[in-house]
Amino acid sequence: MSSVFLCGTILLISDLNHLYVNKLPYILIFLFFGCFINTYKATAQDITLFQQFNGRYDYTALGNTMNTAENGPFGVCTINTSSSASLFLNTNQTMVAAYLYWAGSDTGDFDIELNGIPVTAERTFSDALTGNRTFFAAFADVTDIVNSQGNGVYTVSEFDLTSVIAPYCPTGTNFGGWAITVIYESPLLPLNQLNVYDGLESVPDMLEITLENLNVFDNMGAKIGFIAWEGDQALSVNESLRINGSVIENLPLNPANNAFNGTNSFTGASNLYNMDIDFYGIQNNIAIGDTQATISLTSGQDFVMINNIITVLNSQLPDATVTIDDIETTCDSRELTIDYTVSNTNSTAVLPQNTPIAFYVDGILLATASTSITLPIGGTVQQTLTLTVPTTISNPFNFTIVVDDDGTGTSTVDEINEDNNSALENILLPTSPEVPLLDTLEVCDNEINLAFNLTQQELLFSEPLLTFQYYESFENASSMMNSITNPTNYESDSYPATIYIEVTNSNTLCRTITEFNLELLESPIANVPENLIACTIDETEIATFDLTTNEEFINNQSNIIIRYFETQTAPDTFQDEITTPELFENTSNPQTIYVTVENTKGCINTTFFEVLVSDCEIYIPAGLSPNNDGKNDVFNIINLEAHPNHILHIYNRYGTLIYIGNKNTGRWNGFSNKGTPRNRKLPTGTYFYVLYLNDTNTAGNTVLIEQTYTGWVYLQNN
Repeated sequence: MSSVFLCGTILLISDLNHLYVNKLPYILIFLFFGCFINTYKATAQDITLFQQFNGRYDYTALGNTMNTAENGPFGVCTINTSSSASLFLNTNQTMVAAYLYWAGSDTGDFDIELNGIPVTAERTFSDALTGNRTFFAAFADVTDIVNSQGNGVYTVSEFDLTSVIAPYCPTGTNFGGWAITVIYESPLLPLNQLNVYDGLESVPDMLEITLENLNVFDNMGAKIGFIAWEGDQALSVNESLRINGSVIENLPLNPANNAFNGTNSFTGASNLYNMDIDFYGIQNNIAIGDTQATISLTSGQDFVMINNIITVLNSQLPDATVTIDDIETTCDSRELTIDYTVSNTNSTAVLPQNTPIAFYVDGILLATASTSITLPIGGTVQQTLTLTVPTTISNPFNFTIVVDDDGTGTSTVDEINEDNNSALENILLPTSPEVPLLDTLEVCDNEINLAFNLTQQELLFSEPLLTFQYYESFENASSMMNSITNPTNYESDSYPATIYIEVTNSNTLCRTITEFNLELLESPIANVPENLIACTIDETEIATFDLTTNEEFINNQSNIIIRYFETQTAPDTFQDEITTPELFENTSNPQTIYVTVENTKGCINTTFFEVLVSDCEIYIPAGLSPNNDGKNDVFNIINLEAHPNHILHIYNRYGTLIYIGNKNTGRWNGFSNKGTPRNRKLPTGTYFYVLYLNDTNTAGNTVLIEQTYTGWVYLQNN
């Protein structure tokens, strides 16, 4: 008896005489490697349920290795880039799904070909050992390819690991391979539940996988299958496969102490170097009513990665699901009309009539119903329910339908899957747009353009997704006919006018009609006043003016604001406001003063006048000859217009007042307007005049000129 040390444990090997001499070094070296393997293993991806089929389903599998021989420290370090395997389904077997798995050493080749058709990994998996040894697995759904190709040879190619396996060969972890699991349907099969699980978990030591989502109705014919990578036929130290604690085997290919040994149970092949496609009958290892099963794998040496597990169990249960087809709502109503469909598609038994259905809003039960008919396998039924959502429920809310729920959350029917019974939809009850207080739109009646921009009301609405139409009558708005085609430049035939606005939510199509008014505002009067004149007898052209002198004439209404400006930039647009109009000093001569008059409604009218500094010295002629010859026809006193408050008295030689003149009478033309008789032509002669300028309240400089003029004037009146 000799001994070999394995990680501090003495492994006794008896009767070495039965070992071939040339095998002993291999065993010694590989046992040491087994110690090396067990020192570290990275966490990979847990095996979980990937897909479930309920009905008359079963499966087969095909695949092949890329290794040219089983790996090992003294094995060849070569690997193929393609290999083939055959698929054969009977005429009564219809393929429904085909899943391709491939795996190998290093980080992965995820773009390969199947029968010359490019395939890219849809999901990937990975695992690792010490010494920078990483491994990968990949998945792709190749149902379309297999469905089009049918029975025959399948070749995986362009799977190239030749450049990466060298570091793995000394430790016997160089491998590559592929497998296709083909799920098929046949009327000759019993009603089964077929579960496809995948991930990537590995030993040595011990691996335990719990398979959930089982439903065992009858254990007759129950089986379990595996796709595993890197198993070695020559290594079987403490290797076992258990289901629910019981060791299983499939003789002669898979003995109890060497489950993963490069075989395919479907074809009987035993040369799938470093990969396994196997299945086992487990009718004696699983009980009716079981909902899960525990798989235990132990290995004292052999590094094995489990990639795929498939269970096939007899099952006769319904599987109720529900979908929301349509929810009909009405604007400003809390009533819902729900069209929904109850299905029994992924099932192996009928769903009984009167299976309860519960309806919840934000988790609160609002109504119950039941299936109106018995649903066969694969059957559906559409039903309708109308309910009212209480006002205590906020808007929006979550609406949920649960089939096989009696309203208390309790199921009354045993099902294949109790976790797929509900359908949820978030519902926003449609409401009419909220209407803010709309202002009356106003335009001053002196505007050049009396058109209204109706769309400015839209700025007052805060809701999104609103559209607007404008109408001249409520009837048109209600019928959505004859809308205003130019809402940005609208003029009414008369004012005040009422406009009706239809507001629609483009998402819910809820609409509201409201109204607002249009009004023309009266603008203030702005009369054109007389010019203001400042008098001078020298060359000065600058004077101080009280511009407010004209305000009584411009507009004498109360609550009027009058402003003065020096510059006009555009029609009715001014700048350079005069802030002290009572003491304005002109900057040019003459100078135009622009005036705005604003009333309490904000309407503005404009006017203007001039301020000018003029030579105001009086020049009085010596006579007049009113004979209509255009020469000296009147008593033309020069610059008299600069003294608007003047008064002229004319006396005859007897001292009788025969004429009084002012700015309103015009110039004296030789006729009397005083005494008796009036308005008569006066005789030729000399007359005495007195001229009162009365400039105290004018803009003139009274210090510079005399206020009263007297003298004689000769009248030649033929």
